[in-house]
Amino acid sequence: MFNHLRRGPWARPQMVDPAVMVGCFALFVPVMAATAYHRQTPVSWSVGGLALSCVPLLVRSRRPVGVVAATLVVNVTLTLLLPVPGPSFASTAFALYAVATRTNRRTAWRVTACAAAALVAAAQLSRPGLADLWQTLAHVAGLFLAVASGDAVRSRRRLLASAIERAERAERTKEEEARQRVTEERLRIARELHDVIAHHITLVNAQAGVAHHLMRTDPDHAYQALERIRDTSRSALDELRATVGLLRHTDAPETPREPAPGLAGLAALLDSFHHTGLTVAVERTGPADELPPITDLTAYRIIQEALTNTRKHAGPGTARLHLDYRTDALHLTVEDDGLRTTPAHSRHRGPVVGPAGIHGTGTGHGMIGMHERAKAAGGTLTAGPRPGGGFRTAAELPLPARRKGRP
Repeated sequence: MFNHLRRGPWARPQMVDPAVMVGCFALFVPVMAATAYHRQTPVSWSVGGLALSCVPLLVRSRRPVGVVAATLVVNVTLTLLLPVPGPSFASTAFALYAVATRTNRRTAWRVTACAAAALVAAAQLSRPGLADLWQTLAHVAGLFLAVASGDAVRSRRRLLASAIERAERAERTKEEEARQRVTEERLRIARELHDVIAHHITLVNAQAGVAHHLMRTDPDHAYQALERIRDTSRSALDELRATVGLLRHTDAPETPREPAPGLAGLAALLDSFHHTGLTVAVERTGPADELPPITDLTAYRIIQEALTNTRKHAGPGTARLHLDYRTDALHLTVEDDGLRTTPAHSRHRGPVVGPAGIHGTGTGHGMIGMHERAKAAGGTLTAGPRPGGGFRTAAELPLPARRKGRP
């Protein structure tokens, strides 16, 4: 609505300036006529002089300082020729108001001081003495009042424009923050989906291969493999349902809210790999105190992704998991011998440096997800080929300060 008002015909200079000129003339015509009649001077001269001084106001908005000079010349001339001081100063006052609203404060007051000095000097030259000086000073005070009003309007407009700019900037910042939050949430859900799908699909693929191999020679073991496929797929569906539930913007009580996985479920995770032929030797050092939720989930997902990569690229065999609970950080390491390594492009690219100093290899989504998880938890992750063969994934996840100082 305010934009529409600002775009109205009365807000355009070509419409406002003529209206100001007519208003100034109409407002002071009675004053000039009465003053001329009282001083017994021709009324037509006074009214004509007022009209002549108001003509420059047609370009008041475009050339305010020039209009002040033009009205000042007319008023000084009228003051010197006619014995009617004062009311014709109105056009100069309107012009000075425009200067105050469209220029800086210093320029406005300098122009006003020069105009006042010129008018006072002209009045003293026309009518020397103190008889009419007070009337002239009163009219000069009107000029200063017009400038003060214009300066107040300019300051108010500046404050309003600054407030609008701050509001627009805040709105833009709010939109950018909202987009950033959406992006971060999308990446987080993408990591969860990747971890769930990659892990379970790798297990299902390995168990399906076992079942296919034993179907004719050992149906009982093949049946057990199919049961594990069923259990693994059911677990995958449950985790997918919980992850996809994050996309629902609802707080309904019937919405499932399953706990996030953590190291408490490490035994079940390792058992699922054991059924696919990957044996994981676990070593723990240090006091295994309760971990913060983000550290617990990050450690679980990194171990899950590292073992999934081991099973996918190195095949059945043996892997080693070392959990070192220190006073300030949790260090975890997953290693394998890589006796059945797939082509080099899948795992053994040269080392690369990721964001925030994170070093790693490979360009798959799983490796990127581990880097992002470690960084989100405030830690670091290093992954790459071992000197003697195989692959090594190591992460350092900081622990709260409350753990510091414990024996």
